[in-house]
Amino acid sequence: MTLRIKNSKVITLPAMNRFFTVLSLAIISIFASSCYEIEETIANVTVVRINSVGEEIPVDEAEVRLYALGSIDQDFVGEPRFDTIQVTSDEGFVSFNFSDYYVGGQAGFAVLDIEVSKGALYGTDLIKIEEMETNEEKVIIE
Repeated sequence: MTLRIKNSKVITLPAMNRFFTVLSLAIISIFASSCYEIEETIANVTVVRINSVGEEIPVDEAEVRLYALGSIDQDFVGEPRFDTIQVTSDEGFVSFNFSDYYVGGQAGFAVLDIEVSKGALYGTDLIKIEEMETNEEKVIIE
């Protein structure tokens, strides 16, 4: 079937169908991509020490290092993918933002080693970082 408009080109229905299909897909992709909001990927670490009574005391000014080594085999240790250091607040708290490293569609994010030191006090732990979530871990230093 053809559609004829006075003093203009003849437009066939298959050509119109292709145009509307392409236009519809373009509009859907624009709206679908704007709906997906990426949330922040945060790692919060609290550093405490245990006093003689067994209470947890926050440790301020402790150096907290989060890191992950690349691939490890018998002959080669890969470059660290993450290696960042911050100092705890008066409440023994430090926060790391890994949002810039997140790639949409990836399965899992990272498991990072934690090293904490302040003077002679030292502690280690692991933290599993889930993408687009706030992840928390408490490290006890002795």
